[in-house]
Amino acid sequence: MRYHLVMQFTKLPKLNKGDKVAIVSPSTVAPAIWPAVYELGLKRVKEVFELEPVEMNFTKKKGATKEERAQDLIDAFSNPEIKAVISTLGGDDQVTYIKNLPKDVFKNNPKPYFGFSDNTHFINHLWSCGVPAFYGGALFTEFAMQVQMDEFTIKYLKHALFEIGEFELESSKEFNDIGLNWFDDSLLNTRRIYQGNEGWYWDGEGDAQGVLWGGCIESIDEILRHNIQIPSLEDFENIVLFFESSEEIPEASYVRRVVRAFGERGILSRVRAIFVGRPKAWDFSKQNTDEQKVEYKKEQRETILNTIREYNKEIPVIQNMDFGHTAPQICLPSGNMVRVDGRLKKIFAEF
Repeated sequence: MRYHLVMQFTKLPKLNKGDKVAIVSPSTVAPAIWPAVYELGLKRVKEVFELEPVEMNFTKKKGATKEERAQDLIDAFSNPEIKAVISTLGGDDQVTYIKNLPKDVFKNNPKPYFGFSDNTHFINHLWSCGVPAFYGGALFTEFAMQVQMDEFTIKYLKHALFEIGEFELESSKEFNDIGLNWFDDSLLNTRRIYQGNEGWYWDGEGDAQGVLWGGCIESIDEILRHNIQIPSLEDFENIVLFFESSEEIPEASYVRRVVRAFGERGILSRVRAIFVGRPKAWDFSKQNTDEQKVEYKKEQRETILNTIREYNKEIPVIQNMDFGHTAPQICLPSGNMVRVDGRLKKIFAEF
C-alpha cells in the first residue's frame, strides 16, 4: 500500500567525521548548573563520534531568556558550517516561545536535530516546516552517561548521524531509570544500576507503515491545550504515533486523559500504529522500589492499551520501547518512515 502525506519532508544530510555540531540549551540551561556533566558530554561528542561541538552564544548562560534561546536555534540552523544541532537537556517552557519561531530559516537549512522531553515542542515545529528530527540523543542524558555511553544508544545515534537506509529497531537486554546526582562530580565515574528489560509488549497483528510523529506525553498535552499546530487529520492517516512519559512519573489517570484526547480529536482512529516508550518509574522525588516500578509500568501499559482500543480495535500497539526518559535509548526519527511487520513482530525505521 502506498502512503501519501499532505506534509512533505526533506531528506536530512548526513555528517562526516570532523563536522561541526551546535550545542544548544532551548529549555533548561543545564551547562550553567552542572558544568562537569556538560564538559563530559562535549568530550564524548569529540571522542566517540569524532565531531566538533560548537557552543552557541547562550548555551551556558545562566538565566538565558526565551528570546536568547530562540536566537541560538535560529543561529545554529542558519550557520552553514553547522551540520547538526544537539540539545543539552529538556525542561518545561518551550511551549511559551517555540510557537513564535519563524519557519523559513528551518525549511531552508534542514539539518539533524537531537533532543527529547520538552524538545517535543521544537521537534513538532520542525515537523510543521517539513524537517525531520531525532527524538532522543540529548547531550546530558545520552552523551554524558556516567562511566561510558551505552553501546545500544551509540548504534542508533550513528545511524542518525552518518548512515543512510532502513534499520531495524530492537529491544535492549537491560535498562536503567535510576539516576545519579549530577551535583556530585565524583559520580561521573560510577556506573548506574541496570536491570533486565522485559522487552516489547505487542498488541495487534497487522502490518503498518507511516511517518513518525509524537514526543513526551506531558509536552503533547500542552501542545493540545494551547492549540499549537500539529499534523492535520489527513496527515494522521499516514502517521505512526509515538509517545512516552517523563520523570514526573504521571499517574495512569493523567495518561489516560491525554490518550483519550487523541481519541476525541479523531487521531487514534486514523493513525497506522502506536509506539509507547518504556516509562520512567523512578526519580529522586519518587524513589519507587522495584516492585512499585513494575506495578506502575503495568498500570500505565494497561491503561494506554484499553484507552486506545476504545477508539481503534485493530492497529498494532507496541509498548515498552527503548525511547524517552530511560536508558539505553533509540533516537526515533520523527518525520521519517517506519515499517511494522506484524507477523515477524519486527520494526524498521528510515534514518
